[in-house]
Amino acid sequence: MAASLDARGRLGQRLLVAPALLVLVVFMVGPLLLMGYVSLLEKGTYGGVQWDVFSGEAYVRFLFERDFDDTLLFNPDYLRIFARSLGLALWTTALALAVGLPTALYIAMQPPARRNLLVFLVTIPFWTNLLVRNYAWILLLRNNGLLDGLLRWMGVTDGPLGILYTDTAVAIGLVYSFLPFMVLPIYTSLEKMDFRLVEAAYDLYAGKWQALRRIVLPLAAPGIAAGCVLVFIPCLGAYVTPELLGGGKALLIGNLIQGQFGVARNWPFGAALAFALLAIVLLVMMVYTLRFKRPAEGGR
Repeated sequence: MAASLDARGRLGQRLLVAPALLVLVVFMVGPLLLMGYVSLLEKGTYGGVQWDVFSGEAYVRFLFERDFDDTLLFNPDYLRIFARSLGLALWTTALALAVGLPTALYIAMQPPARRNLLVFLVTIPFWTNLLVRNYAWILLLRNNGLLDGLLRWMGVTDGPLGILYTDTAVAIGLVYSFLPFMVLPIYTSLEKMDFRLVEAAYDLYAGKWQALRRIVLPLAAPGIAAGCVLVFIPCLGAYVTPELLGGGKALLIGNLIQGQFGVARNWPFGAALAFALLAIVLLVMMVYTLRFKRPAEGGR
């Protein structure tokens, strides 16, 4: 009787999990397998793929190009695009951390009622579509726009700044778009902190920077790591913000992949580039998991 009840309980648990597993397989595992299959096919004569012709040419093209006599020559162009995207993602993550850490610390030090209001204000940008937010930044950053007019009125500048359609504009847009992903994890870590530890550090003649370095930052480290991952990964494959605020002048990974599936109609190469991007994302996630999850599990 007990064995029968246990079997029914296990069956009920599996039935409860089945819809989630079905969604995961259909909308995540299935597309990944299809993308991997497409990356191993030959490009069609007029675009698309030849579904019955296998080839690894898409992965070869990532590092090499073929000469007139069909010899392979090293081509670093796509590596430069990936390096540019990595650099911009790292720069954006650093800026988001520089803004997000003080913001999260300020929120965590407020009374509970005010904390809820401030967290609510941090999440307000998510209420607006990303496309609309980027168009708003175009109006702010364009020549003779709101920012130019304000700085000229204050006497700071006497001409257009020329920020729009530069890497600076892209970084500003990305920081604005993903800043809540940095603030909220850090705030979650700091909210649990006992600020009496900081007061004890002051009693032991520690300065503000010493208290920050030896107490606040170590306790906020898991939130900082989670925030950096949550900002870095979407910045790495961002498409909308670089396209609108960068003007398409500097090719990034997201724009490159879109171009292969769009104008170039080279689906196998686009799928191979997407897998290369996925490999970087998995590497970042693996480093984060090994660094911040294992010690927590060991502590339990």
